Amino acid sequence: MAVRIRHTGRYREIAMALMRHGFGYMVEELGLFQMLSLPRRRLKHEQTETKTLGERIRLVLEDLGPTFVKLGQLASTRSDLLPDTVIRELVKLQDQVPPFPAKAARSILEEELEAPVDEVFARFDDVPVAAASIGQVHLGKLKSGEAVAVKIQRPGALQTITRDLAILRDLSQIAEKRWEWARRYQLTKIVEEFSKSLLAEMDYSREGRNTEKIALQFQDDPYIFIPRIFWQYSSSRVMTMEYVEGITLSQPEQLEQSGFDPKLIAKRFVNAMLYQIFMEGFFHADPHPGNLILRKDGSLAFLDFGMVGRLSSDMKDHLSELIIALMRKNTDSMVRAILHLGLLPEDNDLDALRRDLDTLRDEYYDMPFSEIGIGKALSDLFGVAQRHAIMMPPDLTLLGKALLTMEGVIQKLDPELSIIDMAEPFGKKLIKDRFSPGRIRGKLLGSAAGLAEALLDMPSQARHLSALFSKGKLKVEISMPEMESLMRKLDQISNRLSFSIVLLAFSIIMVGLIIGSSMNRQSSILWHFPVIGIGLGVAFLMVVWLLYAIFKSGKF
Repeated sequence: MAVRIRHTGRYREIAMALMRHGFGYMVEELGLFQMLSLPRRRLKHEQTETKTLGERIRLVLEDLGPTFVKLGQLASTRSDLLPDTVIRELVKLQDQVPPFPAKAARSILEEELEAPVDEVFARFDDVPVAAASIGQVHLGKLKSGEAVAVKIQRPGALQTITRDLAILRDLSQIAEKRWEWARRYQLTKIVEEFSKSLLAEMDYSREGRNTEKIALQFQDDPYIFIPRIFWQYSSSRVMTMEYVEGITLSQPEQLEQSGFDPKLIAKRFVNAMLYQIFMEGFFHADPHPGNLILRKDGSLAFLDFGMVGRLSSDMKDHLSELIIALMRKNTDSMVRAILHLGLLPEDNDLDALRRDLDTLRDEYYDMPFSEIGIGKALSDLFGVAQRHAIMMPPDLTLLGKALLTMEGVIQKLDPELSIIDMAEPFGKKLIKDRFSPGRIRGKLLGSAAGLAEALLDMPSQARHLSALFSKGKLKVEISMPEMESLMRKLDQISNRLSFSIVLLAFSIIMVGLIIGSSMNRQSSILWHFPVIGIGLGVAFLMVVWLLYAIFKSGKF
């Protein structure tokens, strides 16, 4: 409520933009009419006749300015959340705004670098070469002689974005209370996820660290170039980087005129992207042609690391399972991989999911591998996930967007290049690494540690469960058809627990006897009986008996 009172004017702007483009019903259901005293007559002027839903959403975002444009661009990567018709409109959002004055740019520079501009730069161009909603780029030269590009954050951008994100969080909470679809898609979590991504993009020091991390991946590759960051002249609002001169990949004709082979450039670009994704698990998530420059020496430079994706080892494993399952037309394997990767709603219909995946599989059934685009295949799979409200990890959807963007670039450079063929050696290496002895040993050790921790934590969990029982706070819902299955599961759990406790107890006793005997340097003979030997024998017999009883019951 405090947010609404403090930013009433901005709430009004948002409500008016929604009504202007045919979303007056949302304003009404969100309760903004009463809160803002809006004129209901505006509802009659909704412009819904000729525009699609996606177009109207795009127009709303453009009307509301930089924060909403950036959020729309981020949302365009989430094909698991939005239909294709909306995604196609969101990708049209342009982040071009008029530049802010050079005087303001110099003022921010001096504030952040704590030194006059003329003391740091031998030359600083007041006219920016690019301007966007978050910042703009100026060219210059350091006193030490290096040509640089200086990215400077727009004045007040952080405050504006922080305000708008607070309003969006408030509106998403209201929406979850009023609409079932908002609760199902966990709208507040989505807004929070987008907020984190946008605020991370506002921090130029984070972008600098991303740049250096990618640079380490290619430090021994002469064909890939990552510009250097000058940290002594950078901060969270200013980033000074090595200036890169060359031809952008959006100009294939100029590349050929300059004597370069577009097909060779396409191969190097794809190889670099696949290496980042499948080997390093840390990749440039926005490789559009403007961020790719071919230098005079033939090396390919990557620019702008504000948006990056990360894939854990498990995510890479499940991703490879998903792609292999699609290529092999195996629906059950696709279902398993999607369930491993995404968050499945409790009421999801797995049979319906299988039917949709069967339909998708049939689309690729007779298509040669060389004609299948990985990005398109992933996008189609995420579309199926979206229809079944399966929440996919944000980095995975970023990957889908990055692959689609990559395919768009190489389509202009070499339409005959097969990404699948180039991805094959990376896939083989992934499989080899996955089943390597070291990897398996690490997973087994991790699982053993997790099991030991769970056993140690069992008493406290039991006390917590008992407390909930005693306070009447434990709610249990059991349907009769599930009772037999539940009782069988309980039998299995109790038998396994008994086995674990008996085994653990005898292990502790025997270890104690052995250690005590060795420390005191005394024989383990007690009353003429070899205690340790007998104990081990008894323990062995009891364990064998217990295992026999459990296996005989068929409920292990």
